[in-house]
Amino acid sequence: MKMPWLVGLTGGIGSGKSAAAALFAEQGVHVVDADDAARWVVEPGTAGLQGLVTLLGEQLLQADGRLDRAALRQQIFADAHKRQQVEQLLHPLIRRAIDDNLAMARSPYALLVSPLLIERGQYRRVQRVLVVDVPEALQLQRVLERDGVDEAQVRAILAAQLAREERLRYADDVIRNDGSQQALEQQVATLHQQYVQQLRGET
Repeated sequence: MKMPWLVGLTGGIGSGKSAAAALFAEQGVHVVDADDAARWVVEPGTAGLQGLVTLLGEQLLQADGRLDRAALRQQIFADAHKRQQVEQLLHPLIRRAIDDNLAMARSPYALLVSPLLIERGQYRRVQRVLVVDVPEALQLQRVLERDGVDEAQVRAILAAQLAREERLRYADDVIRNDGSQQALEQQVATLHQQYVQQLRGET
């Protein structure tokens, strides 16, 4: 399976990964999001969903047979051992789904969006690590406004993710996303040009 030249885009919750990825997609870049792949592997009828039910119980299912994500989050962020078990079950399935998607890429390079790019070692398979960075206070504010969850849950998610300083140590490139939409667009356009030039051997 032939893989494209790959940029790994990551950042903490609420940093604006999806907004940045959408701008790369507008430039014609093939984008695969690990969060999307994580949804694909737990659709009704999949081995992933059946495995979760076996592991954590029928209460994970909604009335229509789909995964109740809020119930799953509640269980795994309250119990590190359960979180580890879920990751061991789903991560191989997610990796396969990502690989299948990337194999269809027709753009000069592709973008892998993953909040756990560094934590799960996915950064080793990309040519560039791109971190979308914002101060933690802004992350907290954005997620509270966006998701309507309580602050304790957001802080638990932040605590489970890599510290901001540690994430930045892995970065080849950084997008600072605490400014305007226009500033974000300009940074993405500049990086896109840079990656295309690298592929052509111009840098």
